[in-house]
Amino acid sequence: MRMKFNKSSQLLLASAVSLLAAGLMASCGSATTDFVFVASSKAISASNLNGQIDVFEINSVSGAMRQIPTSPFPSLGLKPVAEAVSPDNTTLYVVNHDDDTIVQFLIGNDGKLYPQNTVNTPGAYPLAVAANGSHLFVLDSYQPLSNCSTSTPCSGSIAVYPILTAAQASLLTPSEPADTLGTPLTYPLTLPSSTGDLLEPTAINVLASGAYLYVTAYDATSGANYIFGFSVGSGGALTALNGGYPLLNSVPFATGTCPSAYLNAPYLAGTCPAAIASDSSSSYVYVTDALNGTIHGYLVASGTGLLSELSTPISAGGQPLAIAVDTKYPYAYVTNAAGNVQAYSITSGSGVLTSIGTYVAGIQPVAIGIDPSTNHFLFTANFNPDETYGTVSDFELSTTAGTLINTQGSPYTASALPTAVAAVPHGGSQ
Repeated sequence: MRMKFNKSSQLLLASAVSLLAAGLMASCGSATTDFVFVASSKAISASNLNGQIDVFEINSVSGAMRQIPTSPFPSLGLKPVAEAVSPDNTTLYVVNHDDDTIVQFLIGNDGKLYPQNTVNTPGAYPLAVAANGSHLFVLDSYQPLSNCSTSTPCSGSIAVYPILTAAQASLLTPSEPADTLGTPLTYPLTLPSSTGDLLEPTAINVLASGAYLYVTAYDATSGANYIFGFSVGSGGALTALNGGYPLLNSVPFATGTCPSAYLNAPYLAGTCPAAIASDSSSSYVYVTDALNGTIHGYLVASGTGLLSELSTPISAGGQPLAIAVDTKYPYAYVTNAAGNVQAYSITSGSGVLTSIGTYVAGIQPVAIGIDPSTNHFLFTANFNPDETYGTVSDFELSTTAGTLINTQGSPYTASALPTAVAAVPHGGSQ
């Protein structure tokens, strides 16, 4: 028997179907909890040397990731190696290593990227970036001196860019959008006791409070691995802590021959102080030591920013590459060259790390992030040096235990040679 409808019934049915479809579309849209931006350093083609940015959306229920329809986007620079987002989560900054540029992209409500501005870094070969509420901090491999080159290398430097408000950017000629970068200040790295030593910067971190900035560096002259600290003042001005000497009473946290950060870029495996991160309370700083396969934890002294070691270094597997500290829950996660993610709990009141477990990611996970909306999903960018494709591993993160479970479909295919990840909540600032 076939059911028949009169015209009125057909109109009502059509309306009902339309409403259902609209509801499903709204439901699908609201199911996206975050957009994840994965920078890949391999050139698009022989005639187009730009890298690419894959844009993934994360499903809030399953954690599954998929690329948005128009992904990937050109990075508009050569060999992108680092990313950061603006305080309002509406702008993505992409740092390109080989042409010394930072490209500003506006992030659409659907995750699409719209290029706005490109600025040059003061020094050469930028390799890392950090941001706080009002400034972008970029680490250059070489400071801005005319005699610096790959054949005659010099020590690195820090560039501090103001992130302009809409009102400030509107006063520029021509007028620019909010989150445009202003004129940078430059701070060269130097060892006061041995000014001729070659300091190769490797990683940078600014505390959530914005009060202090930390830079890890390898002294290629002596083989020492140091942490340098700076207070962040008005207008982003940096003042070196400890009289400009490395922290921890100038005692290296590791010593040994390390591969050059510049020569290895964008893949920094084996670089001794490979990564640095801090917790959301700005109380603790964690640094990975690729030479010895460990993590060092430090207490940040209130009022001075000086560091003191929390405990003996914790094992992180062979050649730890990247680190992320959960901003909401007491966990830290480290990737290593063996293709694993090491999970740790952070002891309340002491900051000491305790191992939770080891989880398989992809081949050479060089970057790691945690979703900023729910802190319930963790993802890694896997370098896969055969240059045919990269991958992104995606995990569901237990907010009560810190354990990880692979989401269905993980790992996901990405553009070749991924180097960095960043994420924003769906719908902007949270």
